[in-house]
Amino acid sequence: MPGKHAVLSASSSHRWMACPPSALLCAEIEDTESEFALQGTDAHSLCEHKVRLIIGETSDDPTESLQYFDEEMSECTDSYAQYVAEEIQKSKELCPDPVVLVEQKLDFSEYVPDGFGTGDCVIVADSTLTIIDFKYGLGVLVEAENNPQMMLYALGALALFDGIYDIEKISMTIFQPRRENISVFCISKTDLLKWAEETLKPAAELASKGEGEFCAGPHCMFCKVKAACRKRAEYNLEVARYDFEMPASLEDSEIEIVLSRADQLVSWINDVKEYALTQALQGKQWSEWKVVEGRSVRKYTNEEAVINAVKEAGYDPYEHSLLGITAMTKLLGKEKFSELLSDFIKKPQGKPTLVPVSDKRKALNTAAEDFTE
Repeated sequence: MPGKHAVLSASSSHRWMACPPSALLCAEIEDTESEFALQGTDAHSLCEHKVRLIIGETSDDPTESLQYFDEEMSECTDSYAQYVAEEIQKSKELCPDPVVLVEQKLDFSEYVPDGFGTGDCVIVADSTLTIIDFKYGLGVLVEAENNPQMMLYALGALALFDGIYDIEKISMTIFQPRRENISVFCISKTDLLKWAEETLKPAAELASKGEGEFCAGPHCMFCKVKAACRKRAEYNLEVARYDFEMPASLEDSEIEIVLSRADQLVSWINDVKEYALTQALQGKQWSEWKVVEGRSVRKYTNEEAVINAVKEAGYDPYEHSLLGITAMTKLLGKEKFSELLSDFIKKPQGKPTLVPVSDKRKALNTAAEDFTE
């Protein structure tokens, strides 16, 4: 269930560490949960239930009360529970009786004022602390490497167990099944504590006071004040000036600057438009803009009555088309789908896409490289 949120939360740490003054500004704005966030909450409830059963605890099945439950959620949470079970088994090779905590409150206030969060799964063995975080989101790929949210959870778990267990290494995993992403990052306790003192603590002190420099970047995505933020506007308008030059006249370095910020620029423009519309609907009078009724699409007021009327007239009111692969998989189940249709499925080569060199996908050969080979 949704509970109290820390101002300097682990989930928002990527933002407030990069842009400390944003923390208090965001805290002044009431939280609104999107449909995606509500889906994630349902999926986490199901994950918790399944893992508790695995470790021998009693748990009431929440499925009937979940608004967004479907077969995909069932499969994703099954795979998460299986992964946790495998990690528990690995820990037993280090320690015969590891501690397993589910939905554990973790306090890292030693480094972050009033800082706390909730760890999806924490496994404590003699030498290794394992943190596993379930991500149901589909839009943003989340990596575990140097992920501040995971590192904060690790600090909170260390505060609970470091005096009891001789922990030397922390393993942090992001489990994101809808992106087929299992990202693992390991760090020594020494390096984690060094990061906490030298990087985390100074940023948290600034953020708690609303001090420091505003800084725009990818971390703006989930900021509540992103639409009206002047620093973000300056950051994006710096790139927008290239829009008035032909690409062929730009230096290579200028083109790479545009590429690195293109998605953020589009996102910023859409955020500004949405903000301006919201303000207008709340009564603000813009000097050069007004709200009008947009284009609408005709719709049936009573689909059942339409079906009956068309059938009585001697026509078929339905259009018939083959289910897509995702829908067909849901209809048949993965095993039956593979049994019946695997010979009829092919995956064509994807459209070439330009991505940063940090992307893990293998680079395609260019025409020049093909000719050379």
